[in-house]
Amino acid sequence: MIPPLTDKACAAPPVRTVLRERGQREVFCGLTSIMWLHRKMQDAFFLIVGSRTCAHLMQSAAGVMIFAEPRFATAIIEERDLAGMADINEELNKTVSRLLERRPEIKLLFLVGSCPSEVIKLDLGRAAERLSMTYSPRVRILNYSGSGIETTFTQGEDACLTAMVPELPATDAPGLVVVGALADVVEDQFARIFEALGIGPVHFLPSRKAGTAVPVGPNTKFLLAQPWLRDTARALEARGAAYLPALFPLGAEGTTAWLKAAADAFGVTPERFHAVTEMPRARATRALARYADTLAGKSLFCFPDSQLEIPLARFLSRELGMTLDEVGTPYLHAVHMAGELALLPAEVRLSEGQDVDLQLDRCRDARPDITLCGLGLANPLEQEGLTTKWSIELVFTPIQGYEQCGDLAELFARPLTRRTRLAV
Repeated sequence: MIPPLTDKACAAPPVRTVLRERGQREVFCGLTSIMWLHRKMQDAFFLIVGSRTCAHLMQSAAGVMIFAEPRFATAIIEERDLAGMADINEELNKTVSRLLERRPEIKLLFLVGSCPSEVIKLDLGRAAERLSMTYSPRVRILNYSGSGIETTFTQGEDACLTAMVPELPATDAPGLVVVGALADVVEDQFARIFEALGIGPVHFLPSRKAGTAVPVGPNTKFLLAQPWLRDTARALEARGAAYLPALFPLGAEGTTAWLKAAADAFGVTPERFHAVTEMPRARATRALARYADTLAGKSLFCFPDSQLEIPLARFLSRELGMTLDEVGTPYLHAVHMAGELALLPAEVRLSEGQDVDLQLDRCRDARPDITLCGLGLANPLEQEGLTTKWSIELVFTPIQGYEQCGDLAELFARPLTRRTRLAV
């Protein structure tokens, strides 16, 4: 049974001690966000400007099929470029020209830096401006950094959307923007619910097509669908848009609270809100009940990786009865996490950042029933007898909204079930 959601979720979070660590980290770099962004934006292309190492990383991360032509590639910087033996801007011009000639369907091109400008010896911001003047209006060209030196893997999406905000058309009309890449099926479900609530117009950022206008102005309100979009939120607020504080739409409780934030902002009556959300919430509750016996009472340890850790911990503890040993996150955004933090058990250990050796020691001492972590830690921990769940799987899988509640619970139940079946 979920504890009642009261004004506690909207109040200031309790004062908590947060263990802040600064040491060696185990995370993917921001380039890997291209894996879901290029699927979401159907006429966009991501040209990574980097090394052969970056090209190999992206091919491995994507598992590129031989019969598929993805909408990303790497413009490889050779030693002669870094040595100044070639005009790197001229080389980039030729690469972009060949790309757009070969792929005329591209409407939005991102130049993605794999390293800071000081390393690759190229100002991609100026390069994007110069190339935009050449190919506008047929193709818009933007840039952002996906550098692992500067970003974790989900922050790549934040950097990408932040680059898009200045290009969004201005408006004075009221409207709602849902911010964060969602699977198409989830986006369609939310769009139907907003329509039934009478909220509109509703736009999604990023949109599926580059030509779909997402207008922003002083009467725009926005909801965050993903917890890693701090800089995008700041950029939208700079354009005059108002942030709607809410839980993130994970689980029946989180989805209801997220939708309620929009409903309240747009004057939807409680009666109408209840009528629209009652049936899907009931379906979500029934779906979660199937996993209660498997997950209730089981302990969870979260390594910092995706920034989904705090909303996931809230969902798993309140809706499925799991206990929390430690909840780590790469960055703790107090404003966006206020409601989530207010609903976590008071005794849970929170950590921000990472010193991986120290955190591994705490995990081994806790011996949790399931450990949420990145790919680099999962296999060694499994070898030590700990059951793990890859955090990156939660980014690639549709998990938001009522209809995905059962799928989200199953992602955590499945490793435990597998462990039970393999036990000798």
